[in-house]
Amino acid sequence: MRASMSYPAAEDNVVPEKVVIVGSGPAGWAAAIYTARANLEPLVFEGAVTEENRQDGTLPLGQLNLTTEVENYPGFPAGDLSHYLRGALDEENAWLADMHQKEGCSGPELMNLMRKQAKNFGTRIITDDIEDVDFSDRPFKLKSLGGEEVEAEAVIIATGARANYLGLESENKYKNHGVSACAVCDGALPRFRNKPLVVVGGGDSAVEEADYLSKFASQVYMIHRRDELRASKIMAERAMKNEKIDILWNTEVGEVLGTESDGVTGVRLTSTVGEPDREVEAGGMFVAIGHTPNTAFLEGKIDMTEKKYLKWTVPFRTNTSVEGVFAAGDVADDYYRQAITAAGTGCMSALDAERWLAAQGLH
Repeated sequence: MRASMSYPAAEDNVVPEKVVIVGSGPAGWAAAIYTARANLEPLVFEGAVTEENRQDGTLPLGQLNLTTEVENYPGFPAGDLSHYLRGALDEENAWLADMHQKEGCSGPELMNLMRKQAKNFGTRIITDDIEDVDFSDRPFKLKSLGGEEVEAEAVIIATGARANYLGLESENKYKNHGVSACAVCDGALPRFRNKPLVVVGGGDSAVEEADYLSKFASQVYMIHRRDELRASKIMAERAMKNEKIDILWNTEVGEVLGTESDGVTGVRLTSTVGEPDREVEAGGMFVAIGHTPNTAFLEGKIDMTEKKYLKWTVPFRTNTSVEGVFAAGDVADDYYRQAITAAGTGCMSALDAERWLAAQGLH
């Protein structure tokens, strides 16, 4: 656990922010749009542009910024958005219009549109990470990686969760070109239809991914390094009974195979019991070995689950264990993990924060 920072006493003329939002995925920008429209003048710490964040997949704009086609976010059917993008985005991001594939909306396009929409309503943005917080007293205190110190009457945490990957160089090479960590997000894309696909993992999530992909794939290979699934009995039975799912026991992925033009074409499997290596043809690989919520900077400051997700403490609300601190998106949701549900809880957190501030006489 990171040791608590020592914060200097606030000067008398320092006015705390009404609301600070930490994170810049769909949850963070939805919260920013709603709080800005409520005249709460939100300040967003969108994350730092650092090599460490690049390696961890935690750069600004969230996990959606690392994807390509987005087919399941309402309001963006397939079509040519290049003219709209050119008119809607800031000049510095207009290059996205030139890269547009005319297939609807891509992840980077959608995230930059959300960011611009939040800015249009007056959201202020700092491109830095919050590395420590003091929630022991109000106003809350937050300190950024670059040394920025701010006080806030209310805080919305929307730092998300990052998918766990195998760590292979070849895996990283083909991310978004056949390697994915979300079957529901990507499985129905044309590149995966009627092709053999690989799912890595042996838990409930891996079975769910494999079962979902079996609706579109010609065959699904589950790659599991043991001789028995870790999934619950009912989930394991579901995998066994699905004629399209073939479980390859005692194996792990040693290399993702592919080409620059086609993306993933297969995987090379390594035996965990001394059998020879073999190759399996596949049009995609889905990694289902869990997620890690981005909550390390909150250790000891707020209640978390065993998996380190933030706890929602009031049913159907985004309240946390600290009064005045709210959580939105995948940082508190280890079940749905979709852009639309993250944006939905971002809206909820903004409304919860606005009403809480009003009840305190601060808005």
